[in-house]
Amino acid sequence: MVSDTLSAGLRQYRIGPKLRALRLRKKLGLVELARHTGLSPAMLSKIERGLLFPTLPTLLRIAIVFGVGLEHFFAPQTDKPRVAVIRKQERLLLPDRADASAPAYLFESLDFPITDRKIEAFYAEFPRDGAASELHRHAGAELIYVLQGKLAVTVDEEEMVLGSGDAMYFDSGAAHSYRRHGRTPCSAIVVVAPE
Repeated sequence: MVSDTLSAGLRQYRIGPKLRALRLRKKLGLVELARHTGLSPAMLSKIERGLLFPTLPTLLRIAIVFGVGLEHFFAPQTDKPRVAVIRKQERLLLPDRADASAPAYLFESLDFPITDRKIEAFYAEFPRDGAASELHRHAGAELIYVLQGKLAVTVDEEEMVLGSGDAMYFDSGAAHSYRRHGRTPCSAIVVVAPE
């Protein structure tokens, strides 16, 4: 149990409202966020309402899903230009779903240290044994650039196959999914511009 002094100190960071703002901006429900983080919807609800303060590992799991660093929850806003260099060894390769035994894709956030960014960029690998990702949609637009292999992208029930060096832009409000096409390794850069 957290003491009153610690509660008052933690409350000033407004972790719950910041989490809720991130979730609503992505148009995620608590159940959907729970599926991505491996946490329960009840726990996430308590965190959002300020009834529970998350541990750092729990907060990091949430931050990774949203592509933000822990400082998003603790750092004050500044007027300095936002610049970040993200070294390869600093990135984590994560599955598309926390509970997936055979993920549809593995991804690394390429811009996680920047909070409140205007785009989100990811490096994605599509494993040989991975099935197509679940159909999903989110506000904004998406750009995919295939680095190697072939990638089948389905948008609004139409499948397009992209090869190495191909790029694709689409309205990500349409239901879409990805899967590796063929047997060769496949990787891509995915950039999402939220609305």
